[in-house]
Amino acid sequence: MSAAASARALPALILGATLIGLAPIFVREAQLGPTAVAFWRLALATPLLGLWLWRARATVLPGRGWPWGLWLGGAFFAGDLAVWHHSLHWTSVANSTLLTNLAPVWVTLVAGLVFGERIGRIFVVGLCATLTGAGVLMADSVRISARTLAGDGLAIVTSLFYAGYLLVLSRSRAQYPTAAVMFWTTSAAALCTLPLVGLAGETLWPATAADWGLLAGLALLSHVGGQGLIAYGFAHLPASFSAVSLLVQPLAAAVFAWLLLDEPFGGQQALGGAIVLAGILLCRHALRRD
Repeated sequence: MSAAASARALPALILGATLIGLAPIFVREAQLGPTAVAFWRLALATPLLGLWLWRARATVLPGRGWPWGLWLGGAFFAGDLAVWHHSLHWTSVANSTLLTNLAPVWVTLVAGLVFGERIGRIFVVGLCATLTGAGVLMADSVRISARTLAGDGLAIVTSLFYAGYLLVLSRSRAQYPTAAVMFWTTSAAALCTLPLVGLAGETLWPATAADWGLLAGLALLSHVGGQGLIAYGFAHLPASFSAVSLLVQPLAAAVFAWLLLDEPFGGQQALGGAIVLAGILLCRHALRRD
């Protein structure tokens, strides 16, 4: 890993998480079923990623054999999107976003216990601070009640699927270029998601130009841009730190909701965002010490 690539990886992760912060707005505004929205996000992104793969002249099938690991990552991502989109319809955006962002906890546990990444005390403190900041950031909007329990449970399941996807990104970094990772995982996720639209009884085809515009924005900004930058970051940084860095997403989602949906963003939200950023910086310090 070059020093230049490592230096670019953290800004890439932060920008990628910021672009993903737009996703809940696209999903909630599109007048289409949640699984259908997930499918179109992936289907519209696939040809763009294929063009990226061609322009990068990256080998689609490096080495010998089929890239089964990337297809597994795509299956995880399909589960992540399908379950998360349903969660957004059963609970608040704040609840769903906060609980989905438990993924860094699962990634850190697996990276440390299974893959042998060194997880020091300072890193754990930074992770706890970042999660606390996310909680402070969204505390005014989070509502726990019997009515939201189903959606909240789906959000936790989503965090497990997303953790699996992130771990695949991390483990595939030595074998596959970023363009190949994005193309294969997205293609696999689209194929996995399509039958789920029928099983959910949803209408597949968007009815209006506005819906097509929202789906195109979701595919281009949140998926090709956001997930592409995240895949690049995971290729050059440890999985545990990369996953923690993604906790900037709740901050980005809150800022976008304030700017685009006129949702409140005051002193408490600013404090929570500052704690999130401080926690990420503390984790970065722990990484440099190690």
